[in-house]
Amino acid sequence: MTAETPRITALTPVQAAKILAAAGNRRITEAMVRADIEAGAPTNVDGTVNLVHYAAWLAREAAHGD
Repeated sequence: MTAETPRITALTPVQAAKILAAAGNRRITEAMVRADIEAGAPTNVDGTVNLVHYAAWLAREAAHGD
C-alpha cells in the first residue's frame, strides 16, 4: 500500500464518496457522505470513515426505510 492508497478503515468523506460512486450505479457526493455523518453515520475519532462500518450503517438505514 502506498501513501496515496487510502485505507478503507480511515477514509475522508471525499475518498469514501469516490469509492462508493465507483462501486455502484448511483452518484455519491462528499456532501451526501457528510450529511450521513451528521445523521449519525459512524466515524473514527479523527473524523475519517471506516468504509465497512459506514456500509453497514447505510444498510441498516435502508432496512428502516430512511
